[in-house]
Amino acid sequence: MSLHVAKTADLGFAEWVIEKQLRIEQMLELTLPSTDIAPQVLHSAMRYSALGGGKRVRALLCYAASELCNGDESMADVAACAVELIHAYSLVHDDMPCMDDDDLRRGKASCHKQYNDATALLVGDALQSLAFEVLSNTQKISNTKLQLSMLNILARASGSIGMAGGQAVDLASVGKSLSQAELESMHLLKTGALIEASILLGVANGSEVQIIAARTFAKNIGLAFQVVDDILDVEADTDTLGKTAGKDATTNKPTYVTILGLDVAKQHAQHLYANAINALKPFGASGHRLKELADFIMQRSF
Repeated sequence: MSLHVAKTADLGFAEWVIEKQLRIEQMLELTLPSTDIAPQVLHSAMRYSALGGGKRVRALLCYAASELCNGDESMADVAACAVELIHAYSLVHDDMPCMDDDDLRRGKASCHKQYNDATALLVGDALQSLAFEVLSNTQKISNTKLQLSMLNILARASGSIGMAGGQAVDLASVGKSLSQAELESMHLLKTGALIEASILLGVANGSEVQIIAARTFAKNIGLAFQVVDDILDVEADTDTLGKTAGKDATTNKPTYVTILGLDVAKQHAQHLYANAINALKPFGASGHRLKELADFIMQRSF
């Protein structure tokens, strides 16, 4: 199978999203091991967890950031694929009984429910390893210095000072009263770190000015993404979310809604959004895809 290729410069946003979603789906399809290869059950569960679901927001951010600095699309493919594999692994582990214990993900049974706990644990491990295998492939990225930098970005975003650390803080915070600053510190790690990495991988070969501005955009839109998620957990239903609605309240987790109230949480999301858009000003018209994605993130609920 060859990757779907289309010229995207003149596409409207909705068409651009569909084109990129198709492109990353095909990239993942090509990358994930076939179910014909042993161990078949593990490979089947990996494909079940990573394919055919989600809006691919992190991959879209990676592609949009790459377009910001006229990056090479084949390199963006690799980065987007690696980010989506890390994200898929995190969802598999997050849903397990020892973590958030959720039976639904992306509108279907969570991996541990479809298979079993042991398989789900191995699926997460294997997807994480595959992400770094993809990103370290020297046939995909010829500039080894740039490649090492990209590997470092993804590794830091995934580990104890990134996503995994944020999940640890989240688990330790159940039933506790956090300040807004403490909550934001947690989500800069749990959710924001991988969103930031998606954007930084896209602009990895950009100028220092581009990288600094992209980082500011990423931090603000990453937090806005989480605020919107917290609002959706209150306002949306299970069918809309593709996961169990109201789970945060049921498990007594601190959220932006519980700390700020619903109306103030919405105002805070708009404030973060404004900061993100302001960070794109140095790019002029070339920042339009990231701006459209910021709108897309915000319009999921209100």
